[in-house]
Amino acid sequence: MSLHPSLKVDTAGAQQRTVLSRIERIKDLMKKGLWVDGQSVTSLPKTKIVKVKARKKKVEAEDKDKVDEKK
Repeated sequence: MSLHPSLKVDTAGAQQRTVLSRIERIKDLMKKGLWVDGQSVTSLPKTKIVKVKARKKKVEAEDKDKVDEKK
C-alpha cells in the first residue's frame, strides 16, 4: 500500500528539534566525557543544542562580484 501524499513528511521544511531523546543525551554526554558507566539514566543533566544558521553574506558577496564582472 502506498502512503497518502498528505501524510508524507517533508524533510526540507522540517524544523530543528529542541528536545533530545534520552539515548541522544547519553551519547552526547559520552562524547563530552561526562558519562560514567553505571550512572542512573534518570535525571540526566541538560545538554545544549547548537543551532546552525545559514549565512547569506557569502552569497551577497558573490552576487556583487558577478555584477562587477558584467560592468
